[in-house]
Amino acid sequence: AVLKKRLVKLVVNFLFYFRTDEAEPIGALLLEHCRITKEEENVFSISFIEEPERKYCFECASEEQCQEWVEALKRASYEFLRRSLIFYRNEIQKMTGKDPLEQYGISEEARFQLGTQQQ
Repeated sequence: AVLKKRLVKLVVNFLFYFRTDEAEPIGALLLEHCRITKEEENVFSISFIEEPERKYCFECASEEQCQEWVEALKRASYEFLRRSLIFYRNEIQKMTGKDPLEQYGISEEARFQLGTQQQ
């Protein structure tokens, strides 16, 4: 394993990485179908379900910073946001008896289905 110092920036569900002396990113990781794992005190990794042998490791300045990154990255995926939307939509509907998204023209037929995956 080769260690390289990189700056990273999380934008929605993309983790962009930069050389320390450049303003433009040299690459990005799409944080979908991935596993975020705390490896050591200040180290976490990102691996992808389709390519489990390829793992990206990140070292942070502190344990606290590492934990913050792990939590932020776990919340960054479309699938996490989708599950959250479904959960809160159902909870609001239970409490109020009304679909909170109906006013935005999202009908019952367009209701998100948890557990169904489109390929």
